[in-house]
Amino acid sequence: MTIQKNIIIEGKHNKPILVDVFYTEDNSPKPIVIFCHGYKGFKDWGAWDLMANAFAEAGFCFIKFNFSHNGGTVEQPIDFPDLDAFGKNNYTKELDDLETVIDWCFNNDPIKPIGDLENIGLIGHSRGGGIVTIKAEEDSRIQKVVSLAGVCDFGKRTATIGDLEQWKTEGVKYVLNGRTKQLMPHYYQFYEDFIANKERLNIKRAVSHLKIPYLIVHGNADTSVLIDEAYQLHKWNNNSELHIVEGANHVFGAHHPWLEKKMPTLLLTATYKIINFLK
Repeated sequence: MTIQKNIIIEGKHNKPILVDVFYTEDNSPKPIVIFCHGYKGFKDWGAWDLMANAFAEAGFCFIKFNFSHNGGTVEQPIDFPDLDAFGKNNYTKELDDLETVIDWCFNNDPIKPIGDLENIGLIGHSRGGGIVTIKAEEDSRIQKVVSLAGVCDFGKRTATIGDLEQWKTEGVKYVLNGRTKQLMPHYYQFYEDFIANKERLNIKRAVSHLKIPYLIVHGNADTSVLIDEAYQLHKWNNNSELHIVEGANHVFGAHHPWLEKKMPTLLLTATYKIINFLK
């Protein structure tokens, strides 16, 4: 297996995007899968590398990356050393980052002979589930899309970050990261960007207009994004496929750091379901 870690590509917002690529070499073009992490996430979180290995072994070219403003840096791609960047993140920046990675696949000479550019699928975890669904609806290069414990509504999450008047006055609201104990800033621009792009960022609209195969995978023990959101996504697209993983939490039994050599059973179940869908 070939693994290329921390490839630096230039984003559209003055921050680099770090990319990992996993594949096996057998001289055949491989379906490309691009994975987007979620809120307070990163490409090296928990068992994502093991999931990438599984996709590569199944014949895919698997690509995962850090959003440019997720709070990581080139020197420290794990966790959140750059809280100012985290505070400047927003949904449209993440959509731009994903577009940059897709463009990179088409323009990158090492990827072009490996990947099948006519067969690109997207997977998004949690908040990333909304990002990939919106991008899949607006980008004709995407052939399939997967929501993994994905959200169904950006609006309610944006509005519940804090009191809007206080947020506007102070310019920042903070959310505690339960694992790192950091106070993660959200600058008021996050709300302004959402309002300015409200129609584009409507996940219901995107899901309802999807014309490509769409898989929704969710655990029925998810307390971070309740399973009701998966049911909503499925309701909005009659052609979607819904797969419930019994007993799975938001991260399908994984945690960070994940020191085991195998994926947790529930994440493995979800991974093989997605692999079979994307083949």
